[in-house]
Amino acid sequence: MTVRIALADDQALIREGFRAILERSDDLVVVGEAVDGIDAVSLARRLKPDVVVMDVRMPGLDGIQATARITADPDLAATRVLVVTTFEVDEYVFAALRAGASGFLLKDLEADDLRRAVRIVADGNSLLAPSVTRRLIAEFAARPTRDSAILDRLGELTAREKEIVVLVGRGLSNDEIARRLQISATTAKTHVSRAMLKLGARDRAQLVVFAYDAGLVTPAGP
Repeated sequence: MTVRIALADDQALIREGFRAILERSDDLVVVGEAVDGIDAVSLARRLKPDVVVMDVRMPGLDGIQATARITADPDLAATRVLVVTTFEVDEYVFAALRAGASGFLLKDLEADDLRRAVRIVADGNSLLAPSVTRRLIAEFAARPTRDSAILDRLGELTAREKEIVVLVGRGLSNDEIARRLQISATTAKTHVSRAMLKLGARDRAQLVVFAYDAGLVTPAGP
């Protein structure tokens, strides 16, 4: 399967570099480039790429707002957003994930890491840089929102689904969840899918956000 990618960055040199890195693999193709957030949304709606590699700081509409518009568009339900930025700023991470981004990486990554990240996100999985994950757990989880809407949605989950969301929030893969709960990987995947459906989550990254917001995951556990 060929993964169709759109690049959104206001720096031409970055776009050219990403294109060169990605297109070294036969299964990755860059179908378009955007110079700002407005251009990125327009490009996504026109080309419907599998993945948009999105910068954060861009003129006009920034990458966070552009991500929110893309993920809110029902015609782009199959399009995933991978945020790649030079800025390891907590609020960018949290805002990007809440906006619906499927991954967040820093631009100091290796070429192989970028290609791998695009494939992971295209497959519907989530991906965070290790340093981002540590900060997410240490800081974001310490101040969950826990508003009434989140608690209402939490009540829609079965006990097993809630347990699954906790494990996804702690970064476990389907295989790791299966081993932890002594169930098959297929069963684990089914539980994850059902939890996503009930919570209206596009992917695992949004399940992580929900787990933190609902207080299911805290810096100390559970």
